[in-house]
Amino acid sequence: MLKKEKFSLKDELYNPKKVEMIASEIKEVYPSFDASQFTKDTLEKFPTLELKERIYHIRDMLYKYLPSDYQEAVNILLQALPTELDPSKSDDDFGDFIYAPYSEYVTAYGCSEEHLNFSLDALREITKCFSVEFALRDFINNYPIQTLAMLEACAKSENYHERRLASEGLRMRLPWAKKLTIDYHEPLRHLELLYSDRTRYVTRSVANHLNDIAKIDAPLVIETLKRWKKCKKQEPKEMDFIISHALRTLVKQGDSDALAMLGYAQNPPIKVKEVILKSTSVQVGEALEFEVEVTALDDAMLMVDYIVHFQTKAGKLSPKVHKLKKLELAKGKGIVLKKKHPFKANMSTRTLYAGEHVLEVQVNGSIVSNESFTLKV
Repeated sequence: MLKKEKFSLKDELYNPKKVEMIASEIKEVYPSFDASQFTKDTLEKFPTLELKERIYHIRDMLYKYLPSDYQEAVNILLQALPTELDPSKSDDDFGDFIYAPYSEYVTAYGCSEEHLNFSLDALREITKCFSVEFALRDFINNYPIQTLAMLEACAKSENYHERRLASEGLRMRLPWAKKLTIDYHEPLRHLELLYSDRTRYVTRSVANHLNDIAKIDAPLVIETLKRWKKCKKQEPKEMDFIISHALRTLVKQGDSDALAMLGYAQNPPIKVKEVILKSTSVQVGEALEFEVEVTALDDAMLMVDYIVHFQTKAGKLSPKVHKLKKLELAKGKGIVLKKKHPFKANMSTRTLYAGEHVLEVQVNGSIVSNESFTLKV
């Protein structure tokens, strides 16, 4: 039986075929471009490079083989871009990752006062083929007034990729991105222009943006969402999506205001039996199996989560909230909720340590039951 090859994201996104493709596109608009040597030099180092390193390596190879004049080089890249992404789509339209080096080229060689307006315009064009929120960060930090003005124009654009950039590029806690030095209140004027958007690709970014802010200023997010809902500029169903997605971290934290906004009352009328563990000892590679019974003393909307407190290397407990069930229970009705939580070996997101762990069950933000168990490594 043939062994299945392990999936490699870096090889999926950055591979010989993709490099040859952009070399051919550049050659078509810039005949002097040495496509074969560019391809050879680029691919030569690929086996030793990780994903982001490949992006920067392609960027540097472009610098080597394009004209030394920055604006001339960028104009070639812009002319070589494929047709912009389908404007009829409404979601998950990131484009081809092979074009990420183009925006990184703009940031590396054009984030200067001399080239500022030209570079910002270039990023607006590139984002129509591949999102440029990472490359934009240096411009926001170094030239906030000009970049925020450009993003305000993007927020009013007919192109939804530009509109999304006005939110996504300004996210305070954008994963894997450089930190922003501007105040988190600054982008709110952009979000005011975007929350009523009819494109999910945009409204999801707005919700993610608010979720970032909620981690540092929960009251501001709650107040903003209440005001937006009251204004009725967004369709009710989409507004509900924005609210739910924006409040997800606060909900996990058991924030009473966030839960109340979603219709989950604090201290609901319920009776909860102690959580039952199938075993109080679990081996890494196995799953913790548990169940908990909930009975409604009156009609109730319930959001049930469970929290695993993991042992850390320092011997302390670190909590992680997991979703269990959203439900409505009529008065007198009960339900037994069951779950298997796997403890996988070689997790990429967490190192497992042996010792006592704690399982808690949370309903509408309040802990209603808990039990200890031992993890064996």
